Amino acid sequence: MGGPDDILTALDKAKTQWYHFTTIVIAGMGFFTDAYDLFVISTVTRLLGRLYYSDYSNMVGVSDPNHRPGVLPANVAAAVNGVALCGTLIGQLLFGWLGDKLGRKKVYGWTLLLMIITSIASSMSFGQSAKAVMSTLCFFRFWLGVGIGGDYPLSATIMSEYANQRTRGAFIAAVFAMQGMGILGGATISIIVSAMFRNALNTPTYAENAMASTPAEADYVWRIVLGLGAFPAALTFYYRMKMPETARYTALVAKNNKQAALDMGRVLQVDFTGSIDISQTGQPPVVRSEYGLISKKFWDNHGIQLVGCATTWFLLDIAFYSQNLFQKDIFSSIGWLPPPRQMSALEEVYQISRAQALIALVSTVPGYWVTVALVDVIGRWVIQMVGFFFMTMFMLILTLQYYTLRGSVCDDDATQFCGGNHTAFLTLYSLTFFFANFGPNVTTFIIPAELFPARLRSTCHGISAAAGKAGAIVGAFGFLYAAQNQEEGKQDRGYPTGIGLKNSFLLLTVINAAGFFFTFLVPETNGKSLEDLSGENAENQMENNVGAFSAPYRVKPPCNF
Repeated sequence: MGGPDDILTALDKAKTQWYHFTTIVIAGMGFFTDAYDLFVISTVTRLLGRLYYSDYSNMVGVSDPNHRPGVLPANVAAAVNGVALCGTLIGQLLFGWLGDKLGRKKVYGWTLLLMIITSIASSMSFGQSAKAVMSTLCFFRFWLGVGIGGDYPLSATIMSEYANQRTRGAFIAAVFAMQGMGILGGATISIIVSAMFRNALNTPTYAENAMASTPAEADYVWRIVLGLGAFPAALTFYYRMKMPETARYTALVAKNNKQAALDMGRVLQVDFTGSIDISQTGQPPVVRSEYGLISKKFWDNHGIQLVGCATTWFLLDIAFYSQNLFQKDIFSSIGWLPPPRQMSALEEVYQISRAQALIALVSTVPGYWVTVALVDVIGRWVIQMVGFFFMTMFMLILTLQYYTLRGSVCDDDATQFCGGNHTAFLTLYSLTFFFANFGPNVTTFIIPAELFPARLRSTCHGISAAAGKAGAIVGAFGFLYAAQNQEEGKQDRGYPTGIGLKNSFLLLTVINAAGFFFTFLVPETNGKSLEDLSGENAENQMENNVGAFSAPYRVKPPCNF
């Protein structure tokens, strides 16, 4: 009679089956929703500014050339853009820990339910004043972020524990690749909704009639866009609740071989009950020293790995989220977006969304799926190194050639630039997104789901992901200020002067280069079983001498640095 290793070996060697793809869809739709909710806010922030912070009291006439459309105050813009990231950080830590304590399945539905409720609630943020509406919106987006955060460690852990050894990286990457589809989906929905309202209302530009350029009906646009984020999550809620617990958690943490065999037998359509010892239903078959997270043994074995996972994710997300959040400023600076006065509120939403959709379509989404195709071929570590290297290189070129590529100011608002090579500028900028996604944005998600023991896997992934969101907060809050114009009077209203886009690019170049070097702290995980990577097989051999959990093969455990 064997033990849980028979089940785990069967999972590692199992052929790719329909249930693997079902799991990808169930977990992936959560990530589609995550990305939709996190990134779609950037398509409507300027609309919120026009709706709630326009002041027409000091206008000379309806077409006063010195009057500008309303914008969110600096502190409000930072809160609206960043509060969901703060909630995400907390959710990653909380649900990562709960995933190990209570089981992946028990808390997996909670995160999706929280996202559904708070997406709808965000769209219903009403109040008697702009402050009340923005405060309510931030409150619900914070709790939306908590739900989103919980999805990271749980989805990654569940997919890694279901997947077979040969295609594990591609399966986890496919789940995360739905983030790219969510970014594209959010921009697409914003395009459709804003176009429908724009065509129906036929509003003038701000320069033609400032007050009429932002009709009252525009308030429905951002509410519809945010509320639709609940739809993809609701589609898969039933199926998520029906998923069985992973065999690795049931066998290695809950110590219930019988249930693990029954669950995985149903999933993989294989009868395990006649080939393994299913009598071990609640107690470990041998005494093992199962060290915890706060222990010398964990830090001796996995400390450097956890530091490597956390730091690389932290550095990556500074660059990734800051670039997403000031995309619209870059689009304006190279002439992709007309000056705000030359658009109505609905036209501005349409133009910003269209530009973001194009960037996602040509660089973000392809980067994700190239990683899916190659991650089990060339390995996680190589892809992460290549990604950070090219992100650094392209960002450095943008920094050194910034004024040459951008051109010179040719309008009073310093939002339009003439001359330069805008095609080259956008190509280089798009390539940084491509190599972020064919690179560390995916691999930092995969590797923490593979390195750590089953009893700590979700927690360690949550810690790594939370470090990433700390970087995202730095990017979201910090670069909203940092990217402001250096000259007084040319920055966005309500913001102090910043270091400018060129120096922001230089700072991001340094951050990307640091990510390249910190990747040396992370081992390659490609082609190895989870138990060999975590050292659980080695623990069993040393502590039980004869290997009570017998497996048909052993691989030397990875270097623990």
